[in-house]
Order: sequence, then C-alpha cells, then structure tokens
Amino acid sequence: MTSWGEFATAAPEIAADGRRLLEAGGHGSALLATVRGDAPPRIHPISVAIVDGRLYAFIIVGAAKHADLVEDGRYAMHTHQDPDAPSELMLRGRAHRVDDPGERGRVARGWTFEADEGYTLFAFDIEQAILGVRDSADEWPPRYTSWRTPTTAQPTSSPST
Repeated sequence: MTSWGEFATAAPEIAADGRRLLEAGGHGSALLATVRGDAPPRIHPISVAIVDGRLYAFIIVGAAKHADLVEDGRYAMHTHQDPDAPSELMLRGRAHRVDDPGERGRVARGWTFEADEGYTLFAFDIEQAILGVRDSADEWPPRYTSWRTPTTAQPTSSPST
C-alpha cells in the first residue's frame, strides 16, 4: 500500500492539487464511500488530515462506516466541489486502524475536534488517485490525470478539450 507521502513523491502535481482540494474549506474534509460484504456502498462526510505523510480520519466507534472499515477496509474518497471551479480529487484504496498510541496522539493534537476514546483513528493507503481539473463550472469535460500504486504508477493525462 502507498501512503500519502509516497503518493506525493510519485505524483507531486496530483498530490499538491489534491491536498488543496481536501483542505479547501479551511480544514480537511471529504466524502467517504465504504463497503462491507454484500451490502450496498455507503457515503459519509468526514474530516481528514494529512499528518507526517499519512492521510488520516477519526471515525466514531459504532458508526456504520467504522464497522465497514474494520471489517473490509476498502474505501473511495472524493473531495467536496466548489460550484464556481469544480475540480475534484478521487482516491481509492484500503484503510486500516491505527492502534499505536504515539501515532494517535500526534494526529489528535492538531485535529479539528476532540478525538477522545469514542473515535478510532484510521490511516488511508492509496491505490489510485484521479484528479479532475475544471477552471470554471462551464468547462467540460474535466482534464483528468491519474496515478496508481507502483505496478502502474506513471501519471497519465487525458487530452485537453
């Protein structure tokens, strides 16, 4: 699996624009899609942060998304869009629970809410990233650039319109 830092080294332009989009609201936020077994996917708004080269989220214990991540781990994440310039970042990969108290403490120190014991810290490894850039709402289609983990980790771009 690939951490945010490894992804940023391999695809710095996508990662820089992606981080800007994740943090566009003044703090990290995104929509998280999770799956579990044969159940349909679920979509959840979450707070995220990139700390020490890792993408993290605190997820409330007992929530459906928590159970999905613990039992399955697969996720898709999408940034919120600005209606005036609706660029987007989409990530796919696997999340895993972080049990190390030192790591949890480092991440929790700068978090936007008090992440007490009612929350589990998850780190999100990245298998694929797709950046869609639109300078205005009238621009269509977006200019897509994608990246995958090391087996095909070369950025590709779609033709400009």
